[in-house]
Amino acid sequence: MAEDDFLAMSGIQHFAFCRRQWALIHLEQQWAENQRTAEGRLEHDRCHDDTFAEKRGDLLVVRGMPVNSGRLRLSGHCDVVEFHADPAGVPLQGRAGLWLPLPVEYKHGHAKENNADRLQLCAQAMALEEMLVCSVPQGALFYAETRRRELVPLTPELRAETQAMADEMNRCFARGYTPKVKPGKHCNACSLKAICLPVLCRRADPAADSLRFYQLGSHYKSRVEHVGLHPEFAQDEVLLL
Repeated sequence: MAEDDFLAMSGIQHFAFCRRQWALIHLEQQWAENQRTAEGRLEHDRCHDDTFAEKRGDLLVVRGMPVNSGRLRLSGHCDVVEFHADPAGVPLQGRAGLWLPLPVEYKHGHAKENNADRLQLCAQAMALEEMLVCSVPQGALFYAETRRRELVPLTPELRAETQAMADEMNRCFARGYTPKVKPGKHCNACSLKAICLPVLCRRADPAADSLRFYQLGSHYKSRVEHVGLHPEFAQDEVLLL
């Protein structure tokens, strides 16, 4: 697979948060912004200055570094990569000594209960390992809301979960598959709520006519398909494609 065919590495966070959200963004090219996404985008824009490189003693800081992984079939950019002078590191072009990379991912909010942010960070680290032929034992997450930095050990379990999720993303993309809606508390924080319409799934009555709603193209036209009385699928299987 050519690098141009790799999926967006940032999508692994969307996929972990909600597979349907990922499909709406990356398959159907639908997007809506709320205050959280706008603030997060502005923060990332400040980080992604790929002309910026700063050296402070034994620390070299690079922003907006492009990365890709043939193993994960993902590509993207690291917000920041800190290269620390270390005997276990690798040589860098134009720099004396050996340097060990530490990817740093900037997030707008606070630490999450799930692994979504850690999976994105781990994917970046795995890509750096492939590109630089080195070991990246840990990374860091910086949360703007709490102004705290969390060091994340890149354990074998986290790496395996990252690989499995990247494989599933690629399978879904190859099929052009948009997963069915699974309403939950996370829907309230999603900027695509008005496009996904998860509340309709709760209102569906499997004993009566069931509806499937399709979002078509960039104009977000809605088409309703009548699928009949007493459908074979359960209420939680009503699709919002």
